[in-house]
Amino acid sequence: MSKPIVNQIGAAFIPVSDIERARDWYCDILGLPADGEILFGHLYILPMNGTDIVLDSKIHSEKTIYKAPPFHFNTNDIEEAYEYMKSKNVELTTGIEGNWFNFKDPDGNHLMICQC
Repeated sequence: MSKPIVNQIGAAFIPVSDIERARDWYCDILGLPADGEILFGHLYILPMNGTDIVLDSKIHSEKTIYKAPPFHFNTNDIEEAYEYMKSKNVELTTGIEGNWFNFKDPDGNHLMICQC
């Protein structure tokens, strides 16, 4: 018997306070054009290779800010990624810990970059 739920993640949501500022920041960090449409006044879909990320200003509150990374961004070179984030003046919350490090987005969401 088939199951109605697929074992696949469609998108990951990140709560943000200002959808335009978040769009510009994430697109800059990820090297994406910031030319997509903001949907319904509060959603922006970052086109990723794999699971998309949805920035959502409607769900943002102090309670919804990620205190621990809910996922990680991939890198092929952890040292280069760390230096890149430093050069972008991103708030780094850890040093390189083996094959990963953590940082915060402008809203204080804790996120991770990992060389896997």
